[in-house]
Amino acid sequence: MSSKKTDLTLGRRQWLAGSASTLAAVGLGSVAPALRAQTAPAVASAPVAKPLPAYAAWKDSNAILVHSSATLETKRQAFGAGLITPAEQLYVRNNLGAPAASILDDRDGWEVSIEGVKNPRRISLRELKTMGLETLPMVLQCSGNGRGFFPSKPSGTPWTVGAAGCVVWTGVPVRVVVEALGGALRGHEFMTGTGGEVLPEGLDPKSILVERSVPAKAMADALLAWEMNGVPIPLAHGGPLRLVVPGYQGVNQIKYVKRLAFTEQESDAKIMAHGYRISPPGSKADPSQPSVLEMNVKSWINSPLPERAAAAGQLQIQGVAFGGLHAIKRVEVSVDGGKSWKEARLVGPDLGKYAWRQFVLAVKLPAGSHTLASRATDMAGNVQPEQRMENLGGYNNNSWADHAVTVNLA
Repeated sequence: MSSKKTDLTLGRRQWLAGSASTLAAVGLGSVAPALRAQTAPAVASAPVAKPLPAYAAWKDSNAILVHSSATLETKRQAFGAGLITPAEQLYVRNNLGAPAASILDDRDGWEVSIEGVKNPRRISLRELKTMGLETLPMVLQCSGNGRGFFPSKPSGTPWTVGAAGCVVWTGVPVRVVVEALGGALRGHEFMTGTGGEVLPEGLDPKSILVERSVPAKAMADALLAWEMNGVPIPLAHGGPLRLVVPGYQGVNQIKYVKRLAFTEQESDAKIMAHGYRISPPGSKADPSQPSVLEMNVKSWINSPLPERAAAAGQLQIQGVAFGGLHAIKRVEVSVDGGKSWKEARLVGPDLGKYAWRQFVLAVKLPAGSHTLASRATDMAGNVQPEQRMENLGGYNNNSWADHAVTVNLA
């Protein structure tokens, strides 16, 4: 058996059956057995599904919608009622092809260059593990999640809600590493991460390099992570080492991180200077436009759904909500398309402001068609808006109207 296969098989088994200590640390020990059942039955009339790519062949094909070899989406009905998203159901978004699985042969030998600090140097994963340890539950979301709801059909993957998940990262806090190297240099206002993907030959590296800059203050809670959901990070999700920046969109969570630099300016790589910008429809992206950075307050309903038959009468409307940099304060639910709202109940353990919260509202509905919607408010007072913010790339869609579902009860 190859090292890749061994690693992925071990990750699945340990998450489902052997990560009790990690789950207990975040209050999830009692829910681990239930995670195995969170898959959706295949729909008989569905078209033939695309096969999983080789690097993610261990994913649950019943729970995953394959858009392309680099874009895998969690089916909405596969989220279930659990809090943590199992690795085999978690979405994948790669801007470049995954590196060879051989980079996992010696995980502890992986090195990252720390720059823009008083004493810059390369540090191995083996040494990082001696410098500190933190575990952080966090929503991981592609900035294009919800793009599929834009009537303008922006280019890019037409994600609905499945380019997101709530996962548990373990690693060393970036601030601890920076302190150990004498602190960040004065005036270096950005934290810039560079991915370790192999770049195609014959192209300007800056045109294809995965390199993103976020405000340096983001290092307060950022991690250099080597575990996800209690096991070594799989290749598909950035192992052996990933930069994790809680509260920020997924493009800023640098996979296979090989360089972490504190810089005076944002990266001039194309993915930063022109990519992932909030550009008005009909325009061209440029550095003067806002970059895709923090996530915004958002929620959606996972049950009941049109894909699953439901009977009229007593129902439990349930879903998830998160606030990016802020914790969730409350969630309201509407059963009439937003004409009226009732406050839902937040359930399950509160894993901190960066994780999502489960919500539920018990209702009694008659037979017929009902449009169900959810609207979240975070601790800073930000309210999930009714309408999306139109933009060229289809980014940051948190419209409650777009995310509503219409169910027909018999």
